Amino acid sequence: MNAFFNKQYKLESSEKFDEYMKAMGVGLVTRKMGNAVSPVVELKQDGDEYTLTSNSTFKNVTTKFKLGEQMDDETPDGRKVKSTFTISGSTLHEDQVGADGKTTTIDRIFSGDEIKMVCKVDDITCTRIYKLQA
Repeated sequence: MNAFFNKQYKLESSEKFDEYMKAMGVGLVTRKMGNAVSPVVELKQDGDEYTLTSNSTFKNVTTKFKLGEQMDDETPDGRKVKSTFTISGSTLHEDQVGADGKTTTIDRIFSGDEIKMVCKVDDITCTRIYKLQA
């Protein structure tokens, strides 16, 4: 994973993101905003603490976490969740449990010059591709 730290990746394509957000209970206006922006994400490591940032014209989000430790978090659309992150190979895996009990998984698969983000909730799978910025 070290090869992917401290690099910025910008959203290039997105599939079924609106359906994913709708299943998560995100309102129409926020979904429209979420679909309209192309966030830039970056993963950093400092000792055993990781920082995942997502910056866009809609909202900037910084999540600090330690692997395997559940933590309180807030999603870009404002939902309160408990998240747990793990790493397997070049995949950053996140399990989220919302205050309403709804669960989702987010896999960020790092390879070469991109991150493939696969979000799953219920029977919906959303795929978002981020490309390395020069």
